[in-house]
Amino acid sequence: MSTPTRPFDALDRQIVAALQKDGRASWTEIAEECGATLPTVTRRGQSLLASSALRVGVSSNINSPGETDLFMLRIAVRAGSQVTVARALARRTDLRFLCLVTGGSDLLAELVCRRTDSLHVRQINEILAIDGVEACESDLVLHAYKVSQHWAQGATSSRESASDEIQPPHVCDPSHFDETDLAILHELRTDGRASFRSVADSIGVNESTVRRRFEAMRDRGCAWVLTLVAASVLGFESEIVLNISVQPKRIDDIAHELSSYVGVRYLAATLNGNLMCELIMPSSKDVFEFMTQGLGRIDGVLGWTASVELLTVKRGFLETPWWLETVGGSPLTP
Repeated sequence: MSTPTRPFDALDRQIVAALQKDGRASWTEIAEECGATLPTVTRRGQSLLASSALRVGVSSNINSPGETDLFMLRIAVRAGSQVTVARALARRTDLRFLCLVTGGSDLLAELVCRRTDSLHVRQINEILAIDGVEACESDLVLHAYKVSQHWAQGATSSRESASDEIQPPHVCDPSHFDETDLAILHELRTDGRASFRSVADSIGVNESTVRRRFEAMRDRGCAWVLTLVAASVLGFESEIVLNISVQPKRIDDIAHELSSYVGVRYLAATLNGNLMCELIMPSSKDVFEFMTQGLGRIDGVLGWTASVELLTVKRGFLETPWWLETVGGSPLTP
């Protein structure tokens, strides 16, 4: 993979937005949506996918529905060991999100935990056992109001309607999958645009079987295509995590109002009574406007603390291609 030498231009942004809408859309469909020629879009798109700033992958959360909990972890590590600990955590299949942040903690993560498993075992015996980890605080996510993977589509808008909000991924029972399904998901994990023919050749079945199986998993919500893009190449300078203190009786109303902002990429209510908000904005000036003209004027907001996202390691259970490019490392984990 290569690192892009320039920020994405207008056509690049249109291609990214189209891929966030449907990561497996054909170049013909993307060209029509962008209003550009097929050869130009194909060349540009393939170049973007070859860079370390963009990745299309397929992810799936295979757990029993209703039997999993999501915990936000704030992890403090020994000075100088952030990248080493991040590498160890990135290998965990139960982390949906992971990033390096500023503030009182060094790493922020989302842990998906089966209720039949012990959070104590995972947090104490496993995560705290990683060399360099000094502390790990956990907070149960009670309700996710917004999980948006399509934020680049609204880059020029300040608001979006509730119909544009992306709900948390569906959780599929392990009994929904057989060995062929799992093999298909494995092949598409790091290259979500791989052709059905190439997947079929790799796992030894016919192309129609791969197509039918994958489309069925996607229709059921058991597999989803994610387009991960580095915010910086789209001109976004600020990625921030807010821990917002609110009046308990106003949590739901405040969450719905905040969800209307395109810049709010993730929003959830946690057990400690706060709202956790992931914010992405073009500049510090836009963050200031959001704080003063938006968040600061909402009735019931008592205050907040903030951390800057320094480097996103995982999103949607998939490693980002740019984090290893940034710190230097081996290819993406399978």
